[in-house]
Amino acid sequence: MNLNRKGRAALVLALVVVVGMAFRVSWNALRDIAGAVGADETAATLYPFVVDGLMALALIATLVLTDDARTFALRVLGTYTLASLVLNYVHGLVPGLHADGGTVDWTRLADWDPANWALVLLATSLPVGSIYFGSDLVAKVLHHRATPIPSTVANMEESTESVRIRSTADLGESTPAPITAAPLRMPDPVTVEFLKPSVPLKPMPAVAPAPVASIAPRPVPAESARPRRATGRLPAAARTARPKRTPAQLLDEARKVSAGWPDAKVTAEGIRRAVHTSPANARMLRDTLLAERAAITP
Repeated sequence: MNLNRKGRAALVLALVVVVGMAFRVSWNALRDIAGAVGADETAATLYPFVVDGLMALALIATLVLTDDARTFALRVLGTYTLASLVLNYVHGLVPGLHADGGTVDWTRLADWDPANWALVLLATSLPVGSIYFGSDLVAKVLHHRATPIPSTVANMEESTESVRIRSTADLGESTPAPITAAPLRMPDPVTVEFLKPSVPLKPMPAVAPAPVASIAPRPVPAESARPRRATGRLPAAARTARPKRTPAQLLDEARKVSAGWPDAKVTAEGIRRAVHTSPANARMLRDTLLAERAAITP
């Protein structure tokens, strides 16, 4: 489903409102947790921005980054989400952490000493982690270069482009430049005296010519003219009709060729090459096959 600009703006606005209300609910618990581990009133007020603010930054970095950097941003987002969930859960379990309009004084987060130590370590390490991970995410986003989008592949089935073959007579001929011959100087004539041979030549006997039989004329078929090469655009009536497959036929062929493919291999490019169809049809077939597989999978 394609959303227009107003629809996207409304969706983003609704997301911001939901995230803001969730932050307000979590802010109360994180502020009391910060006061319980020894933070003053100002630090306790800013503590929720440190935890939940880094979660928002990690979410934005996840949308921008790719490959390994995106995986790192997802791990940071998951880690801080889990830490915020644990601290909110502890705040709901311990009644002494609930402040009546003020700041909670320094107190224990759990009765069992190992659990109290682990929770205090978690609550106090989150601000330091926000400095490190937040700086790393911002550096990755600033140094990220977007991957160029490849040009759209021409639709092979719907293309009507044809190549026009021009005859030799239609092609322009360039006039060759005149060639100027350099004058060649001939050598001076030399007078040669004709001398008689010193040895007399032996006379040769006369040979009578052999009689030659006359050849009767016979009819010879006229040579056929060389066929001329076809020129110009081929008429539409002489073209071979190209069969067009229906969507149902394309779907049957796609099901046959992708029967043994895993879900990761069911892509629009793979279906286009296997079925020999257009990119638009390949994307439609990919969505249909993935929907069928999702419906079959329990």
